[in-house]
Amino acid sequence: MRRLIIDRFEGKYVICEDAEQKSYAIEITELPENAKVGSVIDITDDGELKVNEEETEDIRNRVNEKQKKLFNKF
Repeated sequence: MRRLIIDRFEGKYVICEDAEQKSYAIEITELPENAKVGSVIDITDDGELKVNEEETEDIRNRVNEKQKKLFNKF
C-alpha cells in the first residue's frame, strides 16, 4: 500500500506527495468524491484509492496545534 497527501489541484490533475516528498500526478476523475487538499489517500495493492479519514484528521489536528503555538507567541 502507498500513502499520499493531496497537495494541490492543477487542471485535470491532483498533485500528491509521499513521505519522501516525491510528487505524483493523479487524474481528478480517479479520486474518491470526498478527496480535497490535505486529504491522505491510501492506494491499495490492487490500485484502489481511498481517503484515510482518520489519518487526515490526525494531520489536520497536528497542523492546527502547531499554528496555535506559533501564532500565540506574538
